[in-house]
Amino acid sequence: MDTEWLMALGSAFVLPALLIAAIAYFCGCFNGAVIVSKYILRDDIRNHGSGNAGLTNFYRTFGGFLTLVVILCDVLKAIIAIWVGILLTKQILVDDAVAVNLAKYWAGMFCLLGHMFPCMFHFKGGKGILSGGTIAIMIDWRIALVVWGGFLVLAVVTRYVSLGSCWAGASFPFATWFVYQDAVLLILSIIIGGLILYMHRANIHRLLTGTENKFSLHHKKA
Repeated sequence: MDTEWLMALGSAFVLPALLIAAIAYFCGCFNGAVIVSKYILRDDIRNHGSGNAGLTNFYRTFGGFLTLVVILCDVLKAIIAIWVGILLTKQILVDDAVAVNLAKYWAGMFCLLGHMFPCMFHFKGGKGILSGGTIAIMIDWRIALVVWGGFLVLAVVTRYVSLGSCWAGASFPFATWFVYQDAVLLILSIIIGGLILYMHRANIHRLLTGTENKFSLHHKKA
């Protein structure tokens, strides 16, 4: 009887977690840069510049009003993924602050995985900065302040967006621990921050060798 009870308890948590993960991942797969460039402009962003399906490469390549559409896509999908995690947790599991915080990190992690490795676009997506920044805002304003504050200062002062992005990824676990001091959330935050840094590994190499491109408001002609 005890074994059956434990199995039932495990299923009560596992199934909602898998459901949240699946929905958040497919939200993340809705890559604005790829969709706009491939299906509206008929010129896949991954064939230009760094080959990355992210906001910076899209702006550098195409610029224009459609950049706002890409921004909107990356922001909205992160918001939807987090809210799905929150609502399902409250409805299926428990309306508890600890559980809700865990759901935010869990959904955020899978949303980023979908953005970075979208299954419908051959697992070749973006680097997750805008979506990741939105996730930070949805999690806690104090964490967002650390992540976004450092990002904006470094990006504006140095004009290296990648340097600000690396700050965002590296600072996220520290900010999480400072705010929550929870081991499980820390582990998830390390994975999220690690994904950001991993996707910027080529940028880190260029920063160290002095060959990284600085951001400019002027985009290249497509």
